[in-house]
Amino acid sequence: MLEKLGFKLFAYDYRAEHVPSFDAEMEALRRHDVRLLAWWFPGELNAEARLILGVLKRHRLRGVQLWVTGGGEPTKNEAEQKVRVGAEAARIRTIADEAGRIGGSVALYNHGGWFGEPENQIAIIERLRSQGVTNVGIVYSQHHGHGHVERFPQLLAAMKPYLVALNLNGMSAEGEKKMILPLGQGEFDLRLLRVILDSGWRGPIGILNHSDEDAEARLQDNLDGLDWLTAQLRGEPAGPRPHPRSWREEPARPSAQAGDAAPAKR
Repeated sequence: MLEKLGFKLFAYDYRAEHVPSFDAEMEALRRHDVRLLAWWFPGELNAEARLILGVLKRHRLRGVQLWVTGGGEPTKNEAEQKVRVGAEAARIRTIADEAGRIGGSVALYNHGGWFGEPENQIAIIERLRSQGVTNVGIVYSQHHGHGHVERFPQLLAAMKPYLVALNLNGMSAEGEKKMILPLGQGEFDLRLLRVILDSGWRGPIGILNHSDEDAEARLQDNLDGLDWLTAQLRGEPAGPRPHPRSWREEPARPSAQAGDAAPAKR
C-alpha cells in the first residue's frame, strides 16, 4: 500500500498484537523500498522497548527516531517546574543513551498534558544538551495541538531548531469533537500550512490515518487534501474542495425544542 501511494518514509505505530510480526514488518519495508523513519516507543526501557531496540539492531536500521511521549498535570510554580524538567530529562536520557548506541535518536511527541506543551519539551531538550545529550528532538503532531492553533506561528518558530518531523491533520474550531480530519476539511488548514511554508522548515512531513477507516482510503484523502492546499499556496487553480472517501461531515442536529428529549450521548 505505501509503495502504491508513493511513500518512501514510514513511522511505525503498533499495538501489542503486532509485536510478533515486528521482524516481518521490517522485512516488508525493505522489499518495498520504504525507509523506517520513526517508531512509536514506550516511555521507559521496559521489556517491549528493549525488544524494539533489538529489532532495529538486528535489521541494521540506523537513524531511526524513537517517538516518546509523556503526560502530567501543569506545574504550580517555578520550583515544581524545575523538578519536573529534571525528572523528565532523566527519563528521556535513559532512552536516548540506548538509541545512540544503535545510531538512533529520540523525538518528544506531543500527546497532551504537561509533556505535550512545546515549551516544556524544549526545556527538557535544553537540560539534556547541557548534559551532553544531543540526539533528542521534537516531533509535532497537529491532531494533538488543537489548543495551539492561535499561537502556532510562535510555537513553530520556537520548535524549529529542535524539530525532526511534523505531522499534519485537518484542523477545525471543533477540534475537541473532530480530532482527526482529512487534510483540506478543516477551516484552518491552509493558514497553518502557509505558516509552515513561510517558516522555512523543510524536514519530514507526515500524514496519518489514526482512525478505524481503511488506511489506504484515508491516506489518499490526505494526499488529495494536501495537493488541493498546496495548489492554493502556489497561487494555482485548485478546483473544488476534495470529496473524501473515508470521512463524512455529520449533519447538524436540530436543537431540542420545549418538550423534546435531548439526543442521548453514545
